[in-house]
Amino acid sequence: MPIEFSAFQRGNPLVLIAGPCVIESEEHVHRMARGIREAVGAFVFKASFDKANRTSGGAYRGPGLREGLRILAGVKAEGFPILTDIHEAGQAEAAAEVADILQIPAFLCRQTDLLLAAGRTGRIVNIKKGQFVAPHDIHRAAEKVASTGNSQVVLTERGSSFGYNNLVVDMRGLKIMRDAGWPVVFDATHSVQLPGGAGGASGGQPEFIEPLSRAAVAAGVDGIFVEVHDEPERALSDGPNALRLSLLAAFWRRMTMVNAMVKSDSFLHAAPPGGVIS
Repeated sequence: MPIEFSAFQRGNPLVLIAGPCVIESEEHVHRMARGIREAVGAFVFKASFDKANRTSGGAYRGPGLREGLRILAGVKAEGFPILTDIHEAGQAEAAAEVADILQIPAFLCRQTDLLLAAGRTGRIVNIKKGQFVAPHDIHRAAEKVASTGNSQVVLTERGSSFGYNNLVVDMRGLKIMRDAGWPVVFDATHSVQLPGGAGGASGGQPEFIEPLSRAAVAAGVDGIFVEVHDEPERALSDGPNALRLSLLAAFWRRMTMVNAMVKSDSFLHAAPPGGVIS
C-alpha cells in the first residue's frame, strides 16, 4: 500500500523507514523487505539505486537508475511503500513513477533545481538536513519544494559535522525543525556514521543507534530512518553503521513504547517533580 503524507502528522503512529543502504541484488532487496515486514509490520522500504557520494571512487555505487527502478518496482508490486534517493533533477520524474517518497541526500539539500524537480513530481519529498546546515535554516529547502505547490515535505536529521570524521546530534534541532511546520524524521543510521573514518570508506558506531533513537522519539519526532542489513559486515555500503536485521524487532518494539508514552495524555499533562504544569 502507498504511504500518505498524513502518516507523518502528529498523533499518528511512528513511521519506520528501513532497508539496506544500496540495492545489492534483486534477490537481496526482496529478502530484506520481507524480513523487515516480518519483524515490524508496516514500514517504508528504503534502498538506493545509486550512491553517488561514496568516499572512494572505486566503491560500489549500485545498479543505476534504470535497473534500480526496475528492481524497486518489483518490491513495490509486493505492497511495500518505496523511498529512494535522487541525485540529479533529471532523475526525479522516472523515480517518481516507482517511489512514494523521493529523498534528497544531505550533501544536496540546498540544490535548488533538484528540490524543485522533486517537488514538481507531487510525491512526498524527504530532505536530509546536511551536516553543514543549522536546524533553523533547513526550512528554506522545504520552502523551495513547497514553491512548486507541493507541501508534502519531510525533514530528516542525520547529525552535524563535529570536527573531522565525526558527527554529533543536537536534540534541540529536532524541535526547531518541527516548530518550522514540517514533520521530522530521525536518521539513526547516518547520525552514528564516522564519515571517511575507515580510510577509503566511512566507519560507524552502531551501538549508539538505539540510545540516540530513544532520545529522538522522546523529543517528539514523527519517524525513524534506519538502514537495516542481514549481514552488516558484508554490506556493500554503510555496513559499519547499519542495524542488524535480527535486532530490528526488539528495537522497534522499544521505539513504539517510548513513542506511546511520551505522546500519551497522562504523560503530557503530568506535573514535573516539585512543580505544576499550567
